[in-house]
Amino acid sequence: MSDIVPGKPPVDPAPKPARGVTLDDIGAFAALLAPISRLIGIDAGTKTLGLALSDVTRTIASPLLTIARTKFTKDVEQLLALTGEHKVTGLVLGLPANLDGTEGPRAQSTRAFARNLNALTPLPILLWDERLSTAAAERTLLEADQSRRRRAEVIDKMAASIILQGALDRMKYDAR
Repeated sequence: MSDIVPGKPPVDPAPKPARGVTLDDIGAFAALLAPISRLIGIDAGTKTLGLALSDVTRTIASPLLTIARTKFTKDVEQLLALTGEHKVTGLVLGLPANLDGTEGPRAQSTRAFARNLNALTPLPILLWDERLSTAAAERTLLEADQSRRRRAEVIDKMAASIILQGALDRMKYDAR
């Protein structure tokens, strides 16, 4: 027997997983978060995903790790495992806008990454302007007298930490 009833839309027997949402508005993003919860910051490059993690009070961002990119599905599998492990309730994804504020191919690629990620997780994603975050991370590592090899190992997760810290600081400022 069919589940089709004349005059009513067909019922899909397999419920669709909850989809996340991508936001540019930090206030709307903050409103979706649990009060005491962690966020993951992401610096999405072509070769790596640099990740940073906030504390539960969303005050301090710390570098977490770098995922060497292979295939989207495998990369996101690792990312989502970390979100579960650390009880993350939102993601802050660095949006690489040009210095004049326009968006080029890298920004479009980042938006596509967010759209694809939304299909796999209900976690909200905040797109955060990451202009000069990698340069700031490089400057910090140079000031710490890190070797070129060491800088290459940690630059992406440091950039993710700078992206996430910027968003955390703005959320604290807006909450006042």
